[in-house]
Amino acid sequence: MKELEEGTTLQLDFSKIAKIAEKCKDVIPVAVQNVDTKEVILVAYVNELALKASIESKTAIFWSTSRNELWEKGKTSGETFELLDVFVNCEQNSLLYIVRPRRGGICHTKNQKGEPRNCYYRKINFETWQLENIDP
Repeated sequence: MKELEEGTTLQLDFSKIAKIAEKCKDVIPVAVQNVDTKEVILVAYVNELALKASIESKTAIFWSTSRNELWEKGKTSGETFELLDVFVNCEQNSLLYIVRPRRGGICHTKNQKGEPRNCYYRKINFETWQLENIDP
């Protein structure tokens, strides 16, 4: 088990944006929402190349800030997204992708049944500051 992805200890990476700025100068965040459930299922980053590839293919494609390359979420696992709409915020510095998962969940982590889940599967307990898995 990976502690960061499955554990109960809160370990937020408040330096993420600074790390991205060092390597990837031309990216903006994109929130990804499931059109059917209205869940926010992922936050990622796009650059101009990723946005164009997404719109042309009608598939959610991002810019991997760790690998510094185009990244189609779920291409290996088959958990990809059909891109339905792209919204731009008022300051034009973030996007909202409205998607439909082509099959099942979307996260690289799995629940106890072996099913992929959405990336937001833990919540903070306000009393203990521990993480609680809502899709174990």
